[in-house]
Amino acid sequence: MGADETAPARVAEAGGRAGRAAQRRAAIVEAAMEEFIARGFAATRLDDIAKRAGVAKGTIYLHFKDKESMFEELIRTAIVPFVNRMTAPPATTGSVRDVIEGMARMFIHEVANTRRGDLVRLVVAEGPRFPEIADFYYREVVSRGLAALRRLIELGVARGEIQQSQLAQFPQIVVAPAMIAVIWKSLFERHAPLDAEAMLRTHLDLIFGERRAT
Repeated sequence: MGADETAPARVAEAGGRAGRAAQRRAAIVEAAMEEFIARGFAATRLDDIAKRAGVAKGTIYLHFKDKESMFEELIRTAIVPFVNRMTAPPATTGSVRDVIEGMARMFIHEVANTRRGDLVRLVVAEGPRFPEIADFYYREVVSRGLAALRRLIELGVARGEIQQSQLAQFPQIVVAPAMIAVIWKSLFERHAPLDAEAMLRTHLDLIFGERRAT
């Protein structure tokens, strides 16, 4: 058998190995999410992640150098793609309020009410003890979201949709209902369920003025 005949087999074998490695990596990341959410960052052990993923502990080190890099991968795969969609340049048509409301609604449905919200709550709870986690989350998620909101606010001011120009200095005010929804869900939802979208609309009425009936 000549070299030309064995090349396809080697390529197929290499592709198979890469596919299996990708599957193991995905299983490790999924297991890490479950363990981090269940135990918290500090209490999660690599042994527990390996057991849940069905791999040897040594296999984890083929993909991640430590627990922190594994958590960073979770943020990259679970939340950063959402941020990319949320911070994409908005369409030139439509009001700034509509764009912000759409972004906030997306956050409520795709983060606050999902496992992504559990990751955000984990950062809030353990970030003070593990500042490297908070720093990474700020760089990859928070700073980009705030920059997008600031651009929208400045556009709203230029169009006359927003009267308070100083709001651009504090885009955190605009996103406040979304963060309240994340925290409220974990602490008080069983006592007083929160209609996050209704709260959002009320909040935006305070910024843009009440919508006129059509």
